[in-house]
Amino acid sequence: MHIKSLKIFCDIVDKHSFSRAAETNGVSQSNASHVVHHLEEYLGVQLIDRSKRPFVLTPEGQRFHEGCLTIVQQCNNLECEVRSLRDAVATRLTVASIYSVGLAHMSRYLREFLAENPKADVRLEYLHPHRVYEAVNNGTADLGLVSYPEETRTLAALAWRTEPIVLVCHPQHCLARRASVLLADLKDEPFVAFQGGLRIREVIDKALKKAGVTIGGALEFDNIETIKRAIEIGAGISLLPEPTVTREVASGLLVKVPLAGQSLVRPLGIIHRRDRKLHGTGQAFVELLQSHAALAAEPETSLTTRREESTNGHVAPQTSLSVD
Repeated sequence: MHIKSLKIFCDIVDKHSFSRAAETNGVSQSNASHVVHHLEEYLGVQLIDRSKRPFVLTPEGQRFHEGCLTIVQQCNNLECEVRSLRDAVATRLTVASIYSVGLAHMSRYLREFLAENPKADVRLEYLHPHRVYEAVNNGTADLGLVSYPEETRTLAALAWRTEPIVLVCHPQHCLARRASVLLADLKDEPFVAFQGGLRIREVIDKALKKAGVTIGGALEFDNIETIKRAIEIGAGISLLPEPTVTREVASGLLVKVPLAGQSLVRPLGIIHRRDRKLHGTGQAFVELLQSHAALAAEPETSLTTRREESTNGHVAPQTSLSVD
Protein backbone atom coordinates (compact mmCIF):
# COMPACT_ATOMS: atom_id res chain seq x y z
CA MET A 1 0.00 0.00 0.00
CA HIS A 2 1.18 3.49 -0.86
CA ILE A 3 0.53 6.59 1.22
CA LYS A 4 -1.00 8.29 -1.83
CA SER A 5 -3.50 5.46 -2.18
CA LEU A 6 -4.47 5.81 1.47
CA LYS A 7 -4.92 9.55 1.03
CA ILE A 8 -7.11 9.08 -2.07
CA PHE A 9 -9.25 6.60 -0.14
CA CYS A 10 -9.62 9.04 2.78
CA ASP A 11 -10.56 11.87 0.41
CA ILE A 12 -13.18 9.71 -1.31
CA VAL A 13 -14.78 8.97 2.04
CA ASP A 14 -14.45 12.52 3.43
CA LYS A 15 -15.76 14.20 0.27
CA HIS A 16 -18.39 11.50 -0.38
CA SER A 17 -17.33 11.61 -4.02
CA PHE A 18 -14.94 9.73 -6.29
CA SER A 19 -14.79 12.64 -8.74
CA ARG A 20 -13.98 15.32 -6.17
CA ALA A 21 -11.34 13.14 -4.53
CA ALA A 22 -9.81 12.45 -7.93
CA GLU A 23 -9.65 16.16 -8.74
CA THR A 24 -8.08 16.95 -5.37
CA ASN A 25 -5.32 14.41 -5.95
CA GLY A 26 -4.76 15.19 -9.61
CA VAL A 27 -5.92 11.83 -10.96
CA SER A 28 -8.80 10.65 -13.08
CA GLN A 29 -12.04 9.37 -11.58
CA SER A 30 -11.37 5.89 -12.98
CA ASN A 31 -7.94 5.98 -11.36
CA ALA A 32 -9.49 6.83 -7.99
CA SER A 33 -11.95 3.97 -8.40
CA HIS A 34 -9.08 1.65 -9.29
CA VAL A 35 -7.27 2.63 -6.09
CA VAL A 36 -10.23 1.47 -3.99
CA HIS A 37 -10.47 -1.80 -5.92
CA HIS A 38 -6.77 -2.41 -5.44
CA LEU A 39 -7.04 -1.79 -1.67
CA GLU A 40 -9.99 -4.14 -1.40
CA GLU A 41 -8.14 -6.85 -3.31
CA TYR A 42 -5.05 -6.37 -1.18
CA LEU A 43 -7.01 -6.53 2.10
CA GLY A 44 -9.48 -9.19 0.92
CA VAL A 45 -12.46 -7.24 2.19
CA GLN A 46 -15.04 -4.83 0.80
CA LEU A 47 -14.42 -1.29 1.99
CA ILE A 48 -17.23 0.58 0.21
CA ASP A 49 -20.76 -0.64 -0.43
CA ARG A 50 -21.45 0.78 -3.91
CA SER A 51 -24.93 -0.75 -4.10
CA LYS A 52 -26.29 2.14 -2.10
CA ARG A 53 -26.60 5.75 -3.23
CA PRO A 54 -24.72 7.57 -1.89
CA PHE A 55 -22.21 4.85 -1.16
CA VAL A 56 -21.57 3.83 2.44
CA LEU A 57 -18.61 2.30 4.21
CA THR A 58 -18.68 -1.28 5.35
CA PRO A 59 -17.60 -1.94 8.97
CA GLU A 60 -14.20 -2.94 7.60
CA GLY A 61 -14.12 0.22 5.53
CA GLN A 62 -14.99 2.33 8.56
CA ARG A 63 -12.14 0.88 10.60
CA PHE A 64 -9.74 1.16 7.67
CA HIS A 65 -10.72 4.79 7.14
CA GLU A 66 -10.05 5.62 10.80
CA GLY A 67 -6.61 4.03 10.61
CA CYS A 68 -5.81 5.67 7.29
CA LEU A 69 -6.66 9.12 8.64
CA THR A 70 -4.12 8.64 11.43
CA ILE A 71 -1.42 7.38 9.05
CA VAL A 72 -1.98 10.14 6.48
CA GLN A 73 -1.95 12.84 9.16
CA GLN A 74 1.25 11.45 10.68
CA CYS A 75 2.87 11.41 7.24
CA ASN A 76 1.80 15.01 6.61
CA ASN A 77 3.18 16.08 9.98
CA LEU A 78 6.45 14.26 9.33
CA GLU A 79 6.77 15.86 5.91
CA CYS A 80 6.20 19.33 7.37
CA GLU A 81 8.75 18.67 10.12
CA VAL A 82 11.40 17.47 7.66
CA ARG A 83 10.79 20.42 5.36
CA SER A 84 11.03 22.79 8.32
CA LEU A 85 14.37 21.27 9.27
CA ARG A 86 15.58 21.69 5.72
CA ASP A 87 14.44 25.31 5.64
CA ALA A 88 16.06 25.96 9.02
CA VAL A 89 19.38 24.61 7.77
CA ALA A 90 19.07 26.64 4.59
CA THR A 91 18.50 29.86 6.52
CA ARG A 92 21.06 29.28 9.30
CA LEU A 93 24.47 30.86 8.77
CA THR A 94 27.48 30.85 11.07
CA VAL A 95 30.19 33.42 10.35
CA ALA A 96 33.61 33.36 12.02
CA SER A 97 35.53 36.63 11.87
CA ILE A 98 38.87 38.05 12.96
CA TYR A 99 38.52 40.68 15.67
CA SER A 100 39.83 43.61 13.66
CA VAL A 101 36.97 43.45 11.17
CA GLY A 102 35.15 45.42 13.85
CA LEU A 103 31.91 44.95 15.71
CA ALA A 104 30.64 48.29 14.42
CA HIS A 105 30.88 47.16 10.81
CA MET A 106 29.28 43.76 11.35
CA SER A 107 26.44 45.04 13.51
CA ARG A 108 25.37 47.34 10.71
CA TYR A 109 25.69 44.61 8.10
CA LEU A 110 23.72 42.15 10.22
CA ARG A 111 20.89 44.61 10.83
CA GLU A 112 20.59 45.30 7.13
CA PHE A 113 20.81 41.64 6.19
CA LEU A 114 18.20 40.49 8.72
CA ALA A 115 15.87 43.28 7.63
CA GLU A 116 16.03 41.89 4.10
CA ASN A 117 16.05 38.23 5.21
CA PRO A 118 13.85 38.04 8.33
CA LYS A 119 13.85 34.22 8.36
CA ALA A 120 17.63 33.99 8.38
CA ASP A 121 19.50 32.94 11.53
CA VAL A 122 22.98 34.47 11.36
CA ARG A 123 25.46 33.68 14.13
CA LEU A 124 28.64 35.75 14.28
CA GLU A 125 31.72 34.62 16.22
CA TYR A 126 34.95 36.59 16.72
CA LEU A 127 38.00 34.33 16.78
CA HIS A 128 41.78 34.37 16.51
CA PRO A 129 42.77 34.17 12.81
CA HIS A 130 43.91 30.55 12.87
CA ARG A 131 40.70 29.63 14.68
CA VAL A 132 38.70 31.18 11.86
CA TYR A 133 40.39 28.85 9.37
CA GLU A 134 39.83 25.89 11.68
CA ALA A 135 36.15 26.71 12.16
CA VAL A 136 35.51 26.88 8.42
CA ASN A 137 37.61 23.79 7.76
CA ASN A 138 35.80 21.63 10.32
CA GLY A 139 32.37 22.90 9.33
CA THR A 140 31.45 24.73 12.53
CA ALA A 141 31.36 27.97 10.51
CA ASP A 142 29.97 28.46 7.02
CA LEU A 143 32.02 31.58 6.26
CA GLY A 144 35.24 33.08 7.57
CA LEU A 145 36.25 36.75 7.42
CA VAL A 146 40.04 37.05 7.40
CA SER A 147 42.89 39.34 6.40
CA TYR A 148 45.32 38.20 3.72
CA PRO A 149 42.96 35.38 2.69
CA GLU A 150 44.61 32.17 1.53
CA GLU A 151 43.13 29.47 -0.64
CA THR A 152 44.00 25.90 0.28
CA ARG A 153 43.11 22.48 -1.02
CA THR A 154 39.91 22.55 1.04
CA LEU A 155 39.18 26.28 1.26
CA ALA A 156 38.22 28.81 -1.38
CA ALA A 157 38.64 32.56 -0.89
CA LEU A 158 36.47 35.39 -2.18
CA ALA A 159 37.59 39.01 -2.39
CA TRP A 160 35.84 41.34 0.02
CA ARG A 161 37.53 44.71 0.51
CA THR A 162 40.91 46.38 0.90
CA GLU A 163 41.87 48.78 3.67
CA PRO A 164 44.46 51.51 3.02
CA ILE A 165 47.41 51.54 5.38
CA VAL A 166 48.32 54.99 6.67
CA LEU A 167 50.85 56.60 8.98
CA VAL A 168 49.41 56.97 12.47
CA CYS A 169 51.01 59.31 14.99
CA HIS A 170 50.39 61.46 18.05
CA PRO A 171 48.73 64.85 17.31
CA GLN A 172 51.87 66.65 18.53
CA HIS A 173 54.24 64.65 16.34
CA CYS A 174 56.19 66.62 13.73
CA LEU A 175 54.61 64.63 10.91
CA ALA A 176 51.03 65.15 12.12
CA ARG A 177 50.51 68.34 10.11
CA ARG A 178 51.76 66.89 6.85
CA ALA A 179 49.28 66.39 4.02
CA SER A 180 51.10 63.17 3.14
CA VAL A 181 54.41 61.46 3.81
CA LEU A 182 56.85 59.26 1.94
CA LEU A 183 58.04 56.08 3.59
CA ALA A 184 61.52 57.56 3.39
CA ASP A 185 60.34 60.35 5.72
CA LEU A 186 59.96 57.76 8.48
CA LYS A 187 63.68 57.05 8.70
CA ASP A 188 65.02 57.18 12.27
CA GLU A 189 61.51 57.59 13.70
CA PRO A 190 60.69 55.39 16.74
CA PHE A 191 58.18 52.74 15.65
CA VAL A 192 55.40 50.94 17.43
CA ALA A 193 55.30 47.91 15.20
CA PHE A 194 53.49 44.65 14.74
CA GLN A 195 55.21 41.70 16.31
CA GLY A 196 57.84 40.01 14.16
CA GLY A 197 56.58 37.03 12.19
CA LEU A 198 53.12 38.48 11.53
CA ARG A 199 52.18 38.76 7.88
CA ILE A 200 51.42 42.48 8.06
CA ARG A 201 54.80 43.13 9.73
CA GLU A 202 56.65 41.21 7.01
CA VAL A 203 55.08 43.19 4.18
CA ILE A 204 55.45 46.57 5.90
CA ASP A 205 59.11 45.76 6.59
CA LYS A 206 59.60 44.90 2.93
CA ALA A 207 58.10 48.22 1.82
CA LEU A 208 60.15 50.19 4.34
CA LYS A 209 63.35 48.39 3.35
CA LYS A 210 62.68 49.27 -0.28
CA ALA A 211 62.42 52.92 0.80
CA GLY A 212 65.67 52.67 2.77
CA VAL A 213 63.99 52.60 6.17
CA THR A 214 64.77 49.95 8.77
CA ILE A 215 62.79 49.49 11.97
CA GLY A 216 65.23 49.23 14.83
CA GLY A 217 64.58 48.96 18.54
CA ALA A 218 60.84 49.29 17.97
CA LEU A 219 58.11 48.46 20.44
CA GLU A 220 56.31 45.37 19.15
CA PHE A 221 52.78 44.18 19.86
CA ASP A 222 50.58 41.48 18.39
CA ASN A 223 47.37 43.52 18.20
CA ILE A 224 46.27 46.86 16.80
CA GLU A 225 44.59 48.15 19.95
CA THR A 226 47.77 48.00 22.01
CA ILE A 227 49.71 49.65 19.21
CA LYS A 228 47.23 52.53 19.21
CA ARG A 229 47.46 52.98 22.97
CA ALA A 230 51.26 53.17 22.71
CA ILE A 231 51.03 55.84 20.00
CA GLU A 232 48.59 57.83 22.13
CA ILE A 233 51.20 58.18 24.88
CA GLY A 234 53.85 59.27 22.37
CA ALA A 235 55.84 56.03 22.25
CA GLY A 236 56.27 56.23 18.49
CA ILE A 237 54.54 56.09 15.11
CA SER A 238 53.09 53.18 13.19
CA LEU A 239 51.57 52.05 9.91
CA LEU A 240 48.03 50.75 10.42
CA PRO A 241 44.91 49.95 8.37
CA GLU A 242 42.96 53.18 8.14
CA PRO A 243 39.56 51.86 9.35
CA THR A 244 41.11 50.69 12.62
CA VAL A 245 41.91 54.27 13.73
CA THR A 246 38.72 56.03 12.64
CA ARG A 247 37.43 56.46 16.19
CA GLU A 248 40.71 57.77 17.61
CA VAL A 249 41.20 60.19 14.72
CA ALA A 250 37.64 61.51 15.12
CA SER A 251 38.20 62.08 18.83
CA GLY A 252 41.57 63.79 18.29
CA LEU A 253 43.61 61.15 20.08
CA LEU A 254 45.54 60.18 16.95
CA VAL A 255 46.32 61.61 13.54
CA LYS A 256 46.41 59.66 10.28
CA VAL A 257 48.56 60.80 7.37
CA PRO A 258 48.21 59.28 3.88
CA LEU A 259 51.27 57.73 2.27
CA ALA A 260 52.59 59.34 -0.89
CA GLY A 261 54.40 57.34 -3.54
CA GLN A 262 53.26 54.06 -2.02
CA SER A 263 49.96 52.23 -1.95
CA LEU A 264 49.82 49.87 0.99
CA VAL A 265 46.57 48.02 1.64
CA ARG A 266 45.41 45.23 3.88
CA PRO A 267 43.16 42.87 1.90
CA LEU A 268 40.19 41.23 3.61
CA GLY A 269 38.53 38.15 2.19
CA ILE A 270 35.78 35.61 2.77
CA ILE A 271 36.69 31.93 3.00
CA HIS A 272 34.45 28.88 2.70
CA ARG A 273 34.86 25.16 2.10
CA ARG A 274 35.24 24.15 -1.52
CA ASP A 275 33.09 21.04 -1.11
CA ARG A 276 30.15 22.88 0.43
CA LYS A 277 28.32 25.09 -2.01
CA LEU A 278 27.04 28.24 -0.41
CA HIS A 279 23.29 28.02 0.12
CA GLY A 280 20.97 30.94 -0.51
CA THR A 281 21.53 32.60 2.87
CA GLY A 282 25.31 32.33 2.66
CA GLN A 283 25.43 33.62 -0.89
CA ALA A 284 23.15 36.53 -0.02
CA PHE A 285 25.35 37.46 2.96
CA VAL A 286 28.50 37.39 0.82
CA GLU A 287 26.83 39.63 -1.75
CA LEU A 288 25.82 42.12 0.93
CA LEU A 289 29.36 42.28 2.33
CA GLN A 290 30.84 42.77 -1.11
CA SER A 291 28.29 45.46 -1.93
CA HIS A 292 29.55 47.45 1.07
CA ALA A 293 33.22 47.04 0.18
CA ALA A 294 33.56 50.65 -0.96
CA LEU A 295 31.66 52.24 1.93
CA ALA A 296 33.49 54.54 4.31
CA ALA A 297 34.84 52.80 7.39
CA GLU A 298 33.10 53.20 10.74
CA PRO A 299 34.70 53.24 14.22
CA GLU A 300 36.07 49.94 15.46
CA THR A 301 35.12 48.52 18.83
CA SER A 302 38.09 48.24 21.20
CA LEU A 303 39.51 44.75 21.59
CA THR A 304 42.69 45.45 23.47
CA THR A 305 44.07 41.99 23.99
CA ARG A 306 43.40 40.32 20.66
CA ARG A 307 45.99 39.46 18.06
CA GLU A 308 45.19 41.04 14.70
CA GLU A 309 47.17 38.87 12.33
CA SER A 310 48.25 35.24 12.31
CA THR A 311 51.62 33.51 12.29
CA ASN A 312 50.16 30.09 11.59
CA GLY A 313 50.57 27.99 8.47
CA HIS A 314 47.47 29.47 6.86
CA VAL A 315 49.29 32.69 6.01
CA ALA A 316 49.71 33.00 2.27
CA PRO A 317 53.31 32.72 1.08
CA GLN A 318 52.72 35.22 -1.71
CA THR A 319 52.54 38.98 -1.06
CA SER A 320 48.89 39.77 -0.53
CA LEU A 321 49.55 43.30 0.68
CA SER A 322 49.89 45.50 -2.39
CA VAL A 323 53.14 47.40 -2.62
CA ASP A 324 53.34 49.70 -5.64
